[in-house]
Amino acid sequence: MTKRPSYRIGDLARLFGITPRAIRYYEELGLLYSQDRNDGEHRRYPERVVVRLKRIQQLKDYGLALSEIAELFEMAKLDRSGESVRNQLAAKYRERLAEAARKREALDRYMDDLSWHIEQLEKVTDFFGCPGAACESCRWFERCDVRLVVSREDRLDSPEPGSERR
Repeated sequence: MTKRPSYRIGDLARLFGITPRAIRYYEELGLLYSQDRNDGEHRRYPERVVVRLKRIQQLKDYGLALSEIAELFEMAKLDRSGESVRNQLAAKYRERLAEAARKREALDRYMDDLSWHIEQLEKVTDFFGCPGAACESCRWFERCDVRLVVSREDRLDSPEPGSERR
């Protein structure tokens, strides 16, 4: 009978670029397991732990918390077909995808706003001034907050029809 390869904790840590403490923590959480060890021997992990560690890293990279990963691993023990885990993971990924899309939309709006400010700053000579004549041809005309403030001030300064200024 051939002995299956196993890894010491330091070997796994180097292989995955993590600390031995992280591996022990994963073991405490029930995500990993070590083989039985005899007195005085180092903790050893079976080859299958390499696959589990890779899966943990992948799931963490996609934003899952260790508690969520532990739930998935526990679910996998109960459902050997893997269908419930795949469905649960797909649902979690859909949530994260929707959140990423919301963040991207917010980032796009922010970048668009920065572009507008840069363009405005490049057109004016006075920091407090409006580009003036360039407003009409400006692609940002409709959203120009300087134009909106100036036009509001103009309305405030103009007498309303039928009233006289004092």
